[in-house]
Amino acid sequence: MGDTTPTALISSQAKQATDTSPTLALHHGINADTSAQKRALSYSITIHQLFEQVMQSKQPADRIVAEYFRINKKHGSKDRRVIRESLFGLFRWHGWLNQLTTLCTAPKAWFASLALTAKIEGHPWQEFSDAWQTFAANPALAPLNDAGDLTRLAAKQQLLQACFPQHEFALTQLVPTWYWQHYPTSSEDEQYALIEALCSRPPIWGRLQGINSADALASLNASGIEAKMSDYFDDAINLGHKSINLNSLKLYNEGQLEIQDLGSQVIGHVCAPRPDDNWWDACSGAGGKTLQLRSLMLQQDRHSKGSIIASDIRRKPLEELAKRVKRAHFNQISVSPWKTDALPVASAQFDGVLVDAPCSCTGTWRRNPDMRWLDDASAISDKPALQLDILQRSAKAVRTGGVLVYATCSISPTENEAVVEAFLASNPNFTLQQLCHPFTGEQQSMLTVLPYQADSDGMFVAKMIKR
Repeated sequence: MGDTTPTALISSQAKQATDTSPTLALHHGINADTSAQKRALSYSITIHQLFEQVMQSKQPADRIVAEYFRINKKHGSKDRRVIRESLFGLFRWHGWLNQLTTLCTAPKAWFASLALTAKIEGHPWQEFSDAWQTFAANPALAPLNDAGDLTRLAAKQQLLQACFPQHEFALTQLVPTWYWQHYPTSSEDEQYALIEALCSRPPIWGRLQGINSADALASLNASGIEAKMSDYFDDAINLGHKSINLNSLKLYNEGQLEIQDLGSQVIGHVCAPRPDDNWWDACSGAGGKTLQLRSLMLQQDRHSKGSIIASDIRRKPLEELAKRVKRAHFNQISVSPWKTDALPVASAQFDGVLVDAPCSCTGTWRRNPDMRWLDDASAISDKPALQLDILQRSAKAVRTGGVLVYATCSISPTENEAVVEAFLASNPNFTLQQLCHPFTGEQQSMLTVLPYQADSDGMFVAKMIKR
């Protein structure tokens, strides 16, 4: 249910990246004559250090980058953007770029990777991209100079193929081979759409609380954020792709805006809590869905007497939940952490129980492209036994006539449909409820939200009724 790697270890690793490293060999034989070239070389060394640190430590890239910037405060906002977006771009296209080591000499393969990443990601720092291409000193990169519209994935593939025609750059290489064993796509079109979505940056999705959309949009526009409302949920808002300093936003500080992906918001709408229901969020984490459940209650009745208990085995996320509840000015939310295998709440007392189970998080690979290459098949195959155990335990808290919702941010049937089917096989007093997919309109017994359907993360959800 979470990572337990000490922050001190990450700090030590981040500090090591600022000291001595084999990465410094990138300096050798490179003549950086202009100011732009010198900065480009400095960036390339830092990015390489961070890339290698992620791959060796197997720790999430966003955590390692955050710790690096915390230690190295010399970087301005542009430095941070170049470093961060280049690093995540390298992971996004790693399935293709890792082949350059056999096509280019080291360290020139690294500079070629940076130049290609900048081009296919459409990064605006042309002067650094040009410098990296110069450092690569490889005539094979000439097609970069005349590349046209690279919006579609097929165009990016064609560019790589034009640079290195002797090698194959297959679309399926952008996702680990083991993954397709756990997510068999029904058609080539679906496979293409999924890969294209996984290789694009999702927008920042938010959710409004206690404020109408017109006032929210006006406030955000005044802060320079070009936001727009979702076509699917009245309280869902698209905040675009640019980084946002949330603490500078009035809406956020006053609890009227929460960051929550659109796919994640599907879960709350499937739960559909009534104003006076009592719910238990059995794996709440920092409480994004807990807050959504309470917000949905209050949207129906501002005097709602419904309540929610949030539980997790980790204390820090629950502490963060408490801060978010206070900021939102919500009442009727309490915390009861898991301390043993025994239920931390009363049995058979809840109108609804949400089990957002720990999973492989393959549905969030758009936001965390590094995890594609850090995980292996065990990230999926190790989870179902734990997921089923949590679901079995949590189901005991549902009253007769109540609902049990099982959700993950995975899109693998191994962690989703298979777990629900195993649960139903041993719990005949629960039955599946038919659901309408919010993005496709299809009636389904279990929903899988795919990233390309509404520009969101991938999610899964099933809703059961206790007879």
